[in-house]
Amino acid sequence: MTPRERFKNAASHKKVDRPVFDLCGCPQTLIDDPKIPVRMNELLGIKGEDITKGYLDERILKRLRIDTRMTGGMPRAESENFKRLPDGFITEWGIEYKAINGHYEIVRNPLKGMTLDEVKKFPFPRASDIDPKVYDEYREHARSLYESTDYAVIAQHPCLGVLELGCWMFGFDDFLYRIAGEPETAEWFFGKILDYQKEVIERYYSAVGPYIDCTTSGDDFGTQQSPFLSAAMFDEMIAPFFKERIRYTKTFTDAFYQHHTCGSVYRLIPSLLECGVDILNPIQPRTFEMEPERLKADYGDRMAFWGGVDTQQLLRDGDVETVKREVKALLHIFGTDGGYILAPAHCIQPDVPAENVIAVYDAAAEMYGLQ
Repeated sequence: MTPRERFKNAASHKKVDRPVFDLCGCPQTLIDDPKIPVRMNELLGIKGEDITKGYLDERILKRLRIDTRMTGGMPRAESENFKRLPDGFITEWGIEYKAINGHYEIVRNPLKGMTLDEVKKFPFPRASDIDPKVYDEYREHARSLYESTDYAVIAQHPCLGVLELGCWMFGFDDFLYRIAGEPETAEWFFGKILDYQKEVIERYYSAVGPYIDCTTSGDDFGTQQSPFLSAAMFDEMIAPFFKERIRYTKTFTDAFYQHHTCGSVYRLIPSLLECGVDILNPIQPRTFEMEPERLKADYGDRMAFWGGVDTQQLLRDGDVETVKREVKALLHIFGTDGGYILAPAHCIQPDVPAENVIAVYDAAAEMYGLQ
């Protein structure tokens, strides 16, 4: 079974010879610290110049039997808002980021405290101000992967989600209040962002759509303990815009639709299915109600799952044998009857030992007799 066949069967809940293996094949399974791949090369006995074609040395991906390869990106519109700063930057959306402890964190929300009339006057970026050449570049990269390899080609999401963008532009406290107490502002904002999304979607998926097996989107709907919104409020305020984004995307591509949301979102899964999500990422096993056993039993026949290997404690603190034991337990739950992509529950942070990253895939190889 080729990696592409394996992925399509898994996403369709059909029998597979083994689960799909992913690392650096979508925006949420990248490795944040470049020192980790260097150490992985040492551990794997890989020598010579890095032959990276994407986000990780291709030799590492082959050694770990990774089935996925990522393409596309999130194009940036030319905007008066965008600025580079000595210790950070301001995005085209006017959100200011500052480098703090190795990460860029939001330090200013441009719409915080504004009235609806003031929000309407804000200089939002326009999709028409994205350089059209970038779509040609995406097309050629996706086409090359699709036609010259048998890997599953995964497209990055080309635009931000409505809820997270609202929380970043207004501030979490401000925007969650607006959704509950000032819905006219939230709904106008969601409509504005959906219009932008659809313009980008048409151009992006017209370019890469024929050459991808799956596309992604990202919008965090959950905290460690619960969704940000009740299922009823989600269905009223978020779902109509999210569902239309997915419907419109699927008019340009036959690819499966993977959605990334951190946190506890078990109670939103029926809504996500109704919106058109095929695959849920990243499956944080330490958050409330997101136990793999629960997800598999309740939704394993309708929703595919991508992730599940704990990055908060297991990969950071566990030794190699502990990692292997936990990964094998996870695979016993999700099994080989389709519906699962093995991957970390989020990007690999600098505090994760390279040995533990390798151990994830070595454990799977041992379990399925691939050594």
